[in-house]
Amino acid sequence: MATDPGLIEYLCDQLEDLGSIRSKKMFGEYMIYCNDKPVLIICNDRPMVKMLPTLEPLLKDRPTAPPYEGAKPHYVLDPDDRETLRETVRLAEEVIPLPKKRTKNKT
Repeated sequence: MATDPGLIEYLCDQLEDLGSIRSKKMFGEYMIYCNDKPVLIICNDRPMVKMLPTLEPLLKDRPTAPPYEGAKPHYVLDPDDRETLRETVRLAEEVIPLPKKRTKNKT
């Protein structure tokens, strides 16, 4: 089941003043970036975040699940809990590194 694009717009609106917020469609699902850092993955209409040590005090009572088969468990977030969603993204953005730029192979 693919994620509803309306949910992505809703989540991005919730996060709009935390920095540069954008989404990218990936394999029928979505990633939300804050300041070019991948902070949330949305799979089957469920926003999820990596189980980072910095998030444990905030999210320790949240359910966990893998976003896709073979993935490590992630915290499952409530898209309507704006305060927790925003604090999660703020904390995650502080510790997640920028993705490495891919270089093209010269042949």
